[in-house]
Amino acid sequence: MGNVFSGIFGKLWGVNKEIRILLLGLDGAGKTTILYMLQMGEVIKTKPTIGFNVETLKYKNISINMWDLGGQTSIRPYWRCYYADTAAVIFVVDSTDKERLETARDELHTMLKEEELSDSALLVFANKQDQAGALGASEVSKALNLVALKDRSWSIVASSAIKGEGLTEGLDWLIDVIKEEQM
Repeated sequence: MGNVFSGIFGKLWGVNKEIRILLLGLDGAGKTTILYMLQMGEVIKTKPTIGFNVETLKYKNISINMWDLGGQTSIRPYWRCYYADTAAVIFVVDSTDKERLETARDELHTMLKEEELSDSALLVFANKQDQAGALGASEVSKALNLVALKDRSWSIVASSAIKGEGLTEGLDWLIDVIKEEQM
């Protein structure tokens, strides 16, 4: 009986909704730093992710299961194992790594062609804006050919994971889109 009331009150007040978000990108882009900045509000020392990190965040009355998947070349083929039931993808790009933007673009577009992600919104963080030589969000957008994505909601936000800049703005946009399109 308690579950019935919990479900009713959850719907009335917009709580208890749980969604799955994948945090993807090439290795070294700042995915894990973003994950823990969003969860704890501070930078923690990270190591390259072998496998995944998963954390539950509470944000705007929504419980987010955020999956941070390793971005090394040998791990990327396994991303598809995590696509099921994904509301959104956050793709993180190192805005200073100009040499690998083409690889990031190819991985992004290949991933988004998967049927299991066809209804997933996309947020791109043009990360590391605090570093000299970082490309701006519009330059990263152009390099990733985001304008070609006509079948989904997407946005790009300039960010600095270590300063926490752009993260809440991006997540606000993403949650609003998910609420509008999927809830």
